Amino acid sequence: MAAQTRQRILDCALAMFNAQGEPNVTTNHIADELEISPGNLYYHFRNKDDIIEQLFSRYEERISEAMAVPATRLPNLEDIWLQMHLVFECIWDYRFLYRDLVDILSRNRRLRLRFARILKRATDNANQVVRGLGRAGIVRASPAEMEAFSTNLLVLATFWLNYAAARGEADEARSIRQGIVQVMMLIAPFLRDAERVHLHTLSQAYLD
Repeated sequence: MAAQTRQRILDCALAMFNAQGEPNVTTNHIADELEISPGNLYYHFRNKDDIIEQLFSRYEERISEAMAVPATRLPNLEDIWLQMHLVFECIWDYRFLYRDLVDILSRNRRLRLRFARILKRATDNANQVVRGLGRAGIVRASPAEMEAFSTNLLVLATFWLNYAAARGEADEARSIRQGIVQVMMLIAPFLRDAERVHLHTLSQAYLD
């Protein structure tokens, strides 16, 4: 029973943080939404930052799985597309972390260090994938270009939701799809002609 209540609190907090923005939600709001007493909530979590850290742990596990790359073969465009889909899907499900990223990390050193490790792993992962595409003959790029592409990919994925919000995008689900396409277009200049046509076909089908 205690485990179920704890899970309900986390699920409710995630939904409220995503819908209303983490700064606008208090532990009392969460307790009211669940129709439990604040004391019951504090039995499971010390404070709101404790809830955020637990949600971050769930996010961390999910994003790590999303960043997995083929271990027994060289990657292809479909692999990157799938990986971007899984990454952006995770970002969407935990979008409050990205919308309020600077505020959350500025007040929690532990999360700041953990997020820095995620960014480091994501950078290494992107470099590995791009180098694999180069070995597969799918892209032609210098080591410096590959490194710049990996960095640009990571920056775009991390801050795409903030950019979409600043533009006043109303349909956030569609903006996620646009973000994936935008990331994929970063690689277009380095593709051979056949793969570039294939990428544009995939992009158009994904947005339609």
